[in-house]
Amino acid sequence: MRRIGAFGGSTALWALLAAHVAGAFEPVSVGIAIGAVSALTGYLSYTDFYCRFTECCHEERPLNTSALKLDLEEKLFGQHLATEVILKALTGFRNNKNSKKPLTLSLHGWAGTGKNFISQIVAENLYPKGLKSNFVHLFVSTLHFPHEQKINVYQDQLQKWIRGNVSACGSSVFIFDEMDKLHPGIIDAIKPFLDYYEQVDGISYRRAIFIFLSNAGGDLITKTALDFWRAGRKREEIQLKDLEPVLSVGVFNNKHSGLWHSGLIDKNLIDYFIPFLPLEYKHVKMCVRAEMRARGAAVDEDVVTSVADEMTFFPKDEKIYSDKGCKTVQSRLDFH
Repeated sequence: MRRIGAFGGSTALWALLAAHVAGAFEPVSVGIAIGAVSALTGYLSYTDFYCRFTECCHEERPLNTSALKLDLEEKLFGQHLATEVILKALTGFRNNKNSKKPLTLSLHGWAGTGKNFISQIVAENLYPKGLKSNFVHLFVSTLHFPHEQKINVYQDQLQKWIRGNVSACGSSVFIFDEMDKLHPGIIDAIKPFLDYYEQVDGISYRRAIFIFLSNAGGDLITKTALDFWRAGRKREEIQLKDLEPVLSVGVFNNKHSGLWHSGLIDKNLIDYFIPFLPLEYKHVKMCVRAEMRARGAAVDEDVVTSVADEMTFFPKDEKIYSDKGCKTVQSRLDFH
């Protein structure tokens, strides 16, 4: 009630100021000006009030870069490349009011390295409800597109779904999980939406965000990480240029990538191929500590070590990387 009263006072002040300036203009102009101000304040009042009770699509709302950076640094472990690239990509895209195409990111790496987790962080920083937002849409290949013989049906459904949701909110987010299990050809149905078109059938897709999650390329990423480790170099020395070209070619030629011979790669419509490095023993311990804090429990280093020691590591001789990343940390912690 106080907020409504305050706005009413503000509206009255606008009207008073308009009347005070009236002497400087002819009556018709003054009437138009006051009417315009009243209409504008009334619209803003309604929109502000309405959006307090239901989720609204704020297409021009700036990204809180500091909050995103803090979330990535505090919640994602061992992924310096993903943290850096996603922060820069999202910040640049949301701050650019004249983007020429949607932002399209392809995240690659073994299970448990943080791909799903980072998509959750991104969603929560774009919309308060995160993955539960009406403007964030998650597709799981094995759930939404299970039958190879229905590819044409899926393509048509996918186009209609994306077209309808972008019509409702231009800054919608679409996340495609398990891309490595997606039947080749399905994803090319959305190629026109990712291209450099001002509009497609009267709809602009330039403010939308598309994120692909895939295990494909995990072997290529691990090989590079191992090469650095065996050469005595730190994983933090790995740069995007060391992996992105290899990833794009490897995924394009991988029949099990979901992007096999895809026009999205062939036409350079994917803005970044982001590698997720395999996690080491120290990173697993970080995950355990984070999970204990999330449960409101005090961090017990004996438990942290015990859970980390239960994980299995590869390669067989060096045993450097967790073969499941941090994927089973939650379930294992339940037994301690």
